[in-house]
Amino acid sequence: MEQLIIYLARALVDRPDQVSLRASEAEGARLFELKVAPEDVGKVIGRDGRTVGALRTLLGAAAQKQGQKVRLEIQDDRRQQTPASAASPEGQ
Repeated sequence: MEQLIIYLARALVDRPDQVSLRASEAEGARLFELKVAPEDVGKVIGRDGRTVGALRTLLGAAAQKQGQKVRLEIQDDRRQQTPASAASPEGQ
């Protein structure tokens, strides 16, 4: 499963050497956290989330075949929250 995610992610990005994957157990499923170079995050997410949606579909199909449940999250280090913005969302 890990090799599938890494292979697909490296094919999408400009900096394949910066693709990393962390796996853990969360909420009864295998959680995969994909990290790519900050400038490649948009390529992995895609327009309106279509690319990451397709990755999740492929991963879900592969996991289902093996009788597993999986989740894929993309780490976006471009989004840095300050304590003020976390405590007081816009519009409130």
